[in-house]
Amino acid sequence: MRDVHGLLLLDKPLGLSSNRALQQVRWLFGARRAGHTGSLDPLATGLLPLCFGEATKIAGYLLGSSKAYLAECCLGQTTSTDDGEGEVIDEQLVPRLEVGHIEVLLQEFTGRIQQVPPIYSALKQGGEPLYRKARRGEQVKVAAREVEIHRLDLVAIEEHRLRLHIECGSGTYIRSLARDIGQRLGCGAHLSALRRIWVEPFDQPRMYTLEALEACAEQGPQALTACLLPIREGLAHWPRWVLAPAQSMAIRAGRKVRAPEAAQPGMCLLEDRQGDPLALGDVSVTGEIRVVRGFHFNVARQDENT
Repeated sequence: MRDVHGLLLLDKPLGLSSNRALQQVRWLFGARRAGHTGSLDPLATGLLPLCFGEATKIAGYLLGSSKAYLAECCLGQTTSTDDGEGEVIDEQLVPRLEVGHIEVLLQEFTGRIQQVPPIYSALKQGGEPLYRKARRGEQVKVAAREVEIHRLDLVAIEEHRLRLHIECGSGTYIRSLARDIGQRLGCGAHLSALRRIWVEPFDQPRMYTLEALEACAEQGPQALTACLLPIREGLAHWPRWVLAPAQSMAIRAGRKVRAPEAAQPGMCLLEDRQGDPLALGDVSVTGEIRVVRGFHFNVARQDENT
């Protein structure tokens, strides 16, 4: 295993869990440390950002990002899991579908809404994931919670299926959205296909499939490393401050430094003059930068003395 640092935008294939996909990519890279930034169900495909090495320290800051999906809802069938992997528990006739009516209905699900998560989900109740309770046949009651749908557009109506473009905040379950749209139409529905197309800040992502990464691996480690994005790309919306050598040394030692005059209070990314990340910092109202998480690479660069 080797030290690998950076971000990879994986195009997760159908039928593979996020953790399984992560482990396959980690094995290809031979990486000591890796993690993902929020799982995709096996049914879903598309963007799964992976973090390697020191980039795992920013994974928690990517979990709350906005996301976009292309979803397909199958009307007329309700399932136990709210997607195509579950057992069909109810079937009803699908009413005549008109574009105008569907577009008006979708407006009801736009903005801040109350949503009940699926009982087959990784949410924990009493310290245990809900899906384990559900699999044991226990009665699972899940409280509604507020989520935000930024955009919900009808892409197409294909027989008894709706194709939707969805942009939403963290914590939104697209399976629940499909289920609730079906209930509102009076015929039931489940999520039959899902593809994640972007995750903030990767709004125009260049994704790599497992097959493409396997081809790179045959060319050697350098070809794989070329697929990685630097840590700063995962914090593209954050203020970024380049520090002088003396300040860089202080930050590496975990000490506070004075912030640049233009800095506003809040989180920021600190880099040295060579463009290497030093730390995640927090600018105080008094103009000091406190180290929140430091980056420690095996290959250290010696700062010039000034």
